[in-house]
Amino acid sequence: MSKPVLITIGVIVALLGLLFTLQGLGVVGGSAMSGSTLWAVLGPIIAIVGIVLVVLGLRKRPTP
Repeated sequence: MSKPVLITIGVIVALLGLLFTLQGLGVVGGSAMSGSTLWAVLGPIIAIVGIVLVVLGLRKRPTP
C-alpha cells in the first residue's frame, strides 16, 4: 500500500475514533452512540489504530 493512502486512511480512522469517543462520553449528541460506555472505550482504541497507521505511513523504508 502506498504511503499517502496509508496516511490518509490512518487520519480518517483516528478522526473517527475521536468522534466515537466524544459521542460515547456524551459530548457529541444526536446518535444511538451518544452516552454509551461501549463507544467511550472503543473510540480511543480505534483512534490509536489510526495513529499507528499514520506512523507506519510516515516511516521510511530501508533502501535495498
